[in-house]
Amino acid sequence: MKVVYTILVVLFIILIVTFSLANTTPVELKYLDLFRLTIPVYMLIFISFLLGVVFTGFLGIVERFRMSRTINRLQKQIRDLKRELRVQEPPVPPQDVP
Repeated sequence: MKVVYTILVVLFIILIVTFSLANTTPVELKYLDLFRLTIPVYMLIFISFLLGVVFTGFLGIVERFRMSRTINRLQKQIRDLKRELRVQEPPVPPQDVP
């Protein structure tokens, strides 16, 4: 398994390097004459990708927190219902042992 992982990592690194070398054309970014920025295309794509990863990770953390709260609330509800069932159960009558 480690060999497969290493091969995949090496292939991914080669892909990134060749992509970067093939896309070095500078791109000018500007916003309402407030700023101008000139960066290579590959940097723009990598920055966009990383921002997407961070944003998605943040949403995943928020969703996980919400799910955790829901699970805790439902587990508490189950405990309360089980407790209520135990209180409502009629006592078991003693049986005669022959």
